[in-house]
Amino acid sequence: MKTIREIQDEIIRLKRENDICILAHSYQGQEILETADFTGDSYALSVKAAGVQNKTVIMCGVRFMAETVKILSPDKRVILANPEAGCVMAEQMDKEMIEMVKPSYEGYTVVVYINTTAALKTICDVCVTSSSAVQIVRNIENDKILFIPDCNLGAYVAEQVPDKHIELLHGGCPIHAGVRVSDVRAARAAHPNAKLLVHPECVPAVVKLADYVGSTSGIMDYARQSDGKEFIIGTEMSITEHLQFECPDKRFYNLSSGLVCKNMKLTTLMDVYGAVKGIAGEEIKLDNETIRDAKRCIDEMIRLNHE
Repeated sequence: MKTIREIQDEIIRLKRENDICILAHSYQGQEILETADFTGDSYALSVKAAGVQNKTVIMCGVRFMAETVKILSPDKRVILANPEAGCVMAEQMDKEMIEMVKPSYEGYTVVVYINTTAALKTICDVCVTSSSAVQIVRNIENDKILFIPDCNLGAYVAEQVPDKHIELLHGGCPIHAGVRVSDVRAARAAHPNAKLLVHPECVPAVVKLADYVGSTSGIMDYARQSDGKEFIIGTEMSITEHLQFECPDKRFYNLSSGLVCKNMKLTTLMDVYGAVKGIAGEEIKLDNETIRDAKRCIDEMIRLNHE
């Protein structure tokens, strides 16, 4: 039986031999991150993939992330390491549903979170990430916004951009939305000197109690750079572990024991091993029309984020 370290070494050797770039979302396990060429948030990983020479990219994450890689790198072969790794939020609203809803919001700019399917993106006006949403909505000329699918992130944006009329549909990440104010009280009581860092996918009542609100990468950057020594992490608990590896002189605590994404945990080191060997994973295939139309709202995100 091989050790984790031996499997990791095999993955690193095989990816080099086979000209493969491995992307690992921050919610993946530490053992997977150590084999990756790039780690981080989903959109940032897609941008990194578009800039490499490798013709094959393996995404260690969930399906919508692999689709975004394909949209930005249509000529690359994109493999999702575990084909069963989906996203509850991305599956809540589909293209057909929003096509039915849009006539009720005539004159609205449809803003879609990156955590959605490629098909849904094709009928939306502009895409956003959790780190860029406020800036992009602020820069949209239209005052009327329909924000989908995460109503908690949308509520956070509405709080930051009060001059816009933002309509929300009921959707979002059940993992983040499951955190309660009682969890905050319990965590603060247990760790009174710790700063609370939360993701804007949490409910507004929890967000209002935070010392810092931001994307996964934003939370990690804040913790790395802060002079503080203790932090309560209000996002998927993999981040608590990764930060503890990176900053052993600091202490990190989970805001809630429920902050576990089962879909992210589906991908194992052996899935990655199988993918670099060419015997596991699923190639992501999107037709040219879907790639073209989905990229349009991503391009608009890039334009608005730089205004």
